[in-house]
Amino acid sequence: MTRGRGELLHAGDPVPGGSVFLQALGDEARKLHPEVLKYVAGGGTIGSTVVVEGEFTVAGSRYGRLNLLARPFVGPDLFVTRYERNVPFRVENTIAVEDAAGLGLKSERIFMFRPGPQRFADVLLPSPRPGRLRNRVGASRRVELELRCSVTESGFLRLSSERAWLLFGPLRIRLPAFASVRAEVIDGFDDDAQRNTVRAEVRNPVLGTVLEYRGAFSREVL
Repeated sequence: MTRGRGELLHAGDPVPGGSVFLQALGDEARKLHPEVLKYVAGGGTIGSTVVVEGEFTVAGSRYGRLNLLARPFVGPDLFVTRYERNVPFRVENTIAVEDAAGLGLKSERIFMFRPGPQRFADVLLPSPRPGRLRNRVGASRRVELELRCSVTESGFLRLSSERAWLLFGPLRIRLPAFASVRAEVIDGFDDDAQRNTVRAEVRNPVLGTVLEYRGAFSREVL
């Protein structure tokens, strides 16, 4: 594992430059709510994992099993086939060496739907464009979104997708708007309940909302 210029990366070492969020935000990170800042800073060391557990007031996709039609193209652990209220969930965010780009933040979200758990996996990678991240979604990572990172007036982290690609081996195909999605995720904090919050929505210009979830959680660094 290398960090460039021949330097080796080792498990337990401090993350050079801070988390992918802090690198993308730059000086804007100072505007984050203190508790949101703690969350986006992650575990702080290579190999560390932040475990998130909570409950979504609503989560899933109204298109149900129709989402399975996309699996041959995008792979597993991307679309969910349920839409429920009061859904317990667990997320594991791990800082790991992902590819030639260096360190990435790997996430696995487990939705505890009543018939059984379903997963949504992704990895966040640095981007050469300031203020952006590359987000490869699904277990096969065949879809990549470009995310713009910003801070809301309340000090929350906002991630908004701008462009999308379909990846097949060396092929990188830019998706037209009608076949793409727009995603927005806001990580915040409820001062009254003293819990972190999250709200996410993924929309297609033709189909409308294809995935959404919102709820609150607590976190633990392993």
